[in-house]
Amino acid sequence: MPLLRAEDISVFRGERLVLDNVSLTLDAGEALLLTGPNGAGKSTLLRVLAGLRHPDSGRLLWQDTDILTDRTMHAAHIAYLGHQDALKPGLTLVENLALFSRGKSLDEALDVFDLVHLADVPVRLFSAGQKRRAALTRVVLARAPLWLLDEPSLGLDARSVDRLGTALARHRSEGGMIVATTHVPLPLPDTRHLALPGAPVVDDARWHEPA
Repeated sequence: MPLLRAEDISVFRGERLVLDNVSLTLDAGEALLLTGPNGAGKSTLLRVLAGLRHPDSGRLLWQDTDILTDRTMHAAHIAYLGHQDALKPGLTLVENLALFSRGKSLDEALDVFDLVHLADVPVRLFSAGQKRRAALTRVVLARAPLWLLDEPSLGLDARSVDRLGTALARHRSEGGMIVATTHVPLPLPDTRHLALPGAPVVDDARWHEPA
């Protein structure tokens, strides 16, 4: 049985049907790319998978148990990255990340996205790319089996995209799972795709090109 299963998920926004009977499964080590044009419901589906948005119909199961039976438990399985980096600008990077470190050293996590030299800098002074790397570091620190990433490469330069690819590969090699939305190629090989309505047909080879 897959660790994560979504069955016939439908979501309305007002009177508009955003997601129509979407189903998917995911197991340890697997990754799924959500593709589609703006408004296709990619971010909405991520929020449903994270337990942040209740579907209007359908079920979301973790190890065959409906997540609605214990949302707190499901939250412990999830590391969610939205469009907003969700950092407090008045705090330093270390102060922001300490909330997620659970008392463990931040040094290794900071090194993943080359942020050691910015550890004591207030986040308000960061560039957009540095903020995104900081938000991705928070995902790594969560030590959650399922990463839900909304446009994870947004604002990243080529070197940072390479580091993202390394982090994604390591997470999967340790049995982690990834669901990501994207409009651009990601360093995420051997990946299944879910094209939401209106999405163009994607050539697998294109999505597996190195960054």
